[in-house]
Amino acid sequence: MTETAQTLGFQTEARKLLKLMINSLYSNREIFLRELISNASDAIDRLRFESLNDESLIADDPEFRIVIAFDKNAGEVSIEDNGIGMSRESAIADLGTIAKSGTEEFFAQLTGDQRKDSALIGQFGVGFYSSFIVAKEVEVVTRRAGEDAATRWTSTGDDEFTVETIADAPRGTRVTLRLKPDATEFADGFRLRSVVRRYSDHVGVPVMMAKETPGEDEADEADEPELETVNAAKALWTRPRADVGDDEYKEFYKHISHDFEDPAAWSHNKVEGKLEYTSLLYIPKRAPFDLWNRERPRGLKLYVQRVFIMDDAEQFLPLYLRFVRGIVDSSDLPLNVSREILQEDDRVRTIKNALAKRALDMLGKLDADDYNAIWDEFGQVLKEGVGEDFANKDALLGLLRFASTHDPNPAQRTSLRDYIGRMAGDSDDAKPEGEDSQGDESAESKSESKPDGKIYYLVAESDAAARQSPHLEMFAKRGIEVLLLTDRIDEWWMSFANEFEGREFRDIARGELDLGEADDPADKSASEATDTKTDEDGEALIKRMAEVLEGQVESVRKSTRLTESAACLVLPEDAVGAQMRRILEATGQAAPDAKPHLEVNLGHPLIVRLDAEPDEDRFKDLVSIVFDQAALAEGNSVSEPGAYVQRINKLLLDLLDP
Repeated sequence: MTETAQTLGFQTEARKLLKLMINSLYSNREIFLRELISNASDAIDRLRFESLNDESLIADDPEFRIVIAFDKNAGEVSIEDNGIGMSRESAIADLGTIAKSGTEEFFAQLTGDQRKDSALIGQFGVGFYSSFIVAKEVEVVTRRAGEDAATRWTSTGDDEFTVETIADAPRGTRVTLRLKPDATEFADGFRLRSVVRRYSDHVGVPVMMAKETPGEDEADEADEPELETVNAAKALWTRPRADVGDDEYKEFYKHISHDFEDPAAWSHNKVEGKLEYTSLLYIPKRAPFDLWNRERPRGLKLYVQRVFIMDDAEQFLPLYLRFVRGIVDSSDLPLNVSREILQEDDRVRTIKNALAKRALDMLGKLDADDYNAIWDEFGQVLKEGVGEDFANKDALLGLLRFASTHDPNPAQRTSLRDYIGRMAGDSDDAKPEGEDSQGDESAESKSESKPDGKIYYLVAESDAAARQSPHLEMFAKRGIEVLLLTDRIDEWWMSFANEFEGREFRDIARGELDLGEADDPADKSASEATDTKTDEDGEALIKRMAEVLEGQVESVRKSTRLTESAACLVLPEDAVGAQMRRILEATGQAAPDAKPHLEVNLGHPLIVRLDAEPDEDRFKDLVSIVFDQAALAEGNSVSEPGAYVQRINKLLLDLLDP
């Protein structure tokens, strides 16, 4: 007996995705079996957990398994599990929509390259839809544990699906695929077994198929064939590392993450002693589409004594490592552990600290090329850790990468240790073995000397803006390397950094600048060129400019950092910079007011000419233009754009007037 069938439409995003599936978005069609087995395994894990509190849920069938059957004549394959199952409402919600948000971002990222696009699928949790790669019709029969009524869901992958309530079905879910004519190769025992052993051998639930007797046709087999397990059916993390091959680790990663690319690195570790637990951590190659959603479900799969407890146990890794995938299996936590108990458990905090160190160690051991690729994906997230994880701050700082004035190519990154290593004469370690530190000084080592051992950096909106900043002029003249920070959170995390390996971080756009005496005669003469005026003359001009800009700047002062530009704006030491100001405003917070200092290059021809300007009104206009141009050079907007344009137009008219 069945209720009247109900026909419903797919969610818009699901409809788009199905069309991609049907048009062979995946480059490897056999992936569908791995995805369906993975879903079945998850359903069994969830029932195993629920049965801890209600054993009646599994009383009718306590032996968990996944059964694969096929019919060559009919061209069908079915995957059946005795897991948690679905109610009618769940079948409509889970199979008729893509539960994850962000599918519009997914479609925006499609390139038309099947291989590249198929790698994106794994970031959106859409494994069930891979059925339509090989099936012209999919039927799902499911009954939730503890309920009497079952549900049949069918679809051809077009715009609609049909759902109806049926009277009888075993607990769990059976997915039946009616294969396309060009996919009947999968209605074959040998083909299915090879796919299972290749992709799902690690699944900790028996994957079973009917025994096949050589020379005997399937049609002659008994109605109740004898089943045999075709996978290892042992949780991979419980096996010794020496017994697990690289391919098995890679396939297990794809099983737990639903990613379609191999991981960049992994670490399998068993801890014994005061605490006993096993962890298997993976670093993905690609960032998920919702990496910047700090509220999304994330974390490791938690097992207690090999019993699945929960997905996305976020308590075992800090938030800045939210891209790490894997499992943790503890023998010391109670089986009925909840998220609230985990949050307060000292054992969990101990495991979390150890796993964070292990994840950072994995990243640190990657070779340069692999790590650069990881940095491009997750670098900004790792920067969050500097402000959130004091215990691992030094390790995190060692992992950070920066653009630098050492290399004009913004794609070339440098580490803090590389920066320190280029400090000529900084230590014996900075010299090649056997080289006398008092020997001949090369042009390169001279050009990158640092008089005070500080790590200099500049925060800007873009690499181009940073490299054109007037703040770099004296550093370029003196050959001092500066790190260029252009990510939106750079100013925030730098406020927590302070120093690295005993060397202070110094923002070159803040406070007074003292680079010491220039060693090279050319540098000395360049410095002296800015002092063509007497101190009295300079002070008089600065006083006149300060009167014009009263209320707009904290002060006007002589610059020690400019060689080519007329003026620049310098923040007070403790002022909020432009990046932090924008972050605060975006969150509805008022940024504290802070007036900049205007530094002027007294040797610049414009400033020299300005001092000689007899017309007071013209002098005020020119000073305002110099101030606004200094703001523009910082990448900021002028406070009164209309007034700035009027002053420029007036100046142009004066120049054009015969």
